[in-house]
Parts: sequence; C-alpha cells; structure tokens
Amino acid sequence: MTAADVHTAITAAVDAYRVDANVAHLLERIEQVARTADPDTLASAVEPFRAMPEVAGPVYEHIVAARPDDARALVILANAYWLAGRGPEQVAELASRAIAADPTHRGAWHLWALTESDLRARVTRWGQVARRFPEDQLARANLADNAASLASADHDREALELAIETYTELRALAARAEEIQALDRAIQTLRDWRI
Repeated sequence: MTAADVHTAITAAVDAYRVDANVAHLLERIEQVARTADPDTLASAVEPFRAMPEVAGPVYEHIVAARPDDARALVILANAYWLAGRGPEQVAELASRAIAADPTHRGAWHLWALTESDLRARVTRWGQVARRFPEDQLARANLADNAASLASADHDREALELAIETYTELRALAARAEEIQALDRAIQTLRDWRI
C-alpha cells in the first residue's frame, strides 16, 4: 500500500465514521490499513485526526508496537487514551515510558503529572515539571491551580503560599490585559482566604 493509499484509506474510514458513527467498522478499517503500513506513513495519515481518540488511539497502538521507545508516539497514544477515558493507570504507564525514552519531552511530563489521583502528590508532580521546565507557563498554571485546590481542601497554609507565589510569577509574565486581571483576581482571592 502506497503512502497515498494509506492517507486515502484513513480519510475514507474517518469520513464513513462521521456519517454512520459505527465504531466497530471504523476500527476494522483502521486495522486493515495499519497492519501493512509503515509507522511514518501511519503517523502522517492520522495527523489531521489526532484530536479523535477513536482514530488516533488504534493507529498509534500500531506505531508504538513497532517503535516502543518513540516518546512522541507514546505521548500521542497516552493522550488519545486520556481523551477516550481509558484511565490514569494506562496513561501514566505510557507517559512514564515516554519520559524514560526522552526525559526532555514536556508532553510526557504533563501527562505524568496530570494522571496522579492524589491531590498532594499531584501538586508535587506539577512542582517537579515546573522546575524541570522553568519556561513552561502551563506547568506553572497547573501547579498554582492544584496548590490552590489543596489549600482549600486541606486548609494547607504552605499550599496557599505556593499558589500565591506561583500565580504572582505568572502575573509577572502576563502580557494580555484580561490575563493580568484574572491573575490579579486569583491572587487577591487567595490572599483573602483565612487558613
């Protein structure tokens, strides 16, 4: 099967699925294509459909089977599983494998932190990600949000201070007026808490 054939077949499978919503038929068509296509061609063909976990997941299962140490493929599969509701254990396992394969892959670290179910441990994980990638504002925002949740849930003074400090750091980097206003409101709200 040529690369053009793979692209055509994946697109046709998705187009049919959008009409009939038949997941079994979609998976069968994807399986037929994925069995014979090489991983690069599959990745290219599914790129326009990565936001559809029912498409990206099955394709990336084949890609990861062929390339078990491909951090990018592991992260894409983990994200598809997360979006499909496959559970934090499977996602965390894939994220950990991606981190082992490429410790610089931020997406792997984000999924690793996101999948922690214990709020206190999740704050710790987001702190690790924010320290590892100091320019990552999304990691800082997740750290601040989770620390604020921990402060509220456990009346934790240290978590409250961490949330205020992290939101203040984000405020210093903010460029848009609405972002600055939102951060100012969050900081003031947290400063008004009585813990």
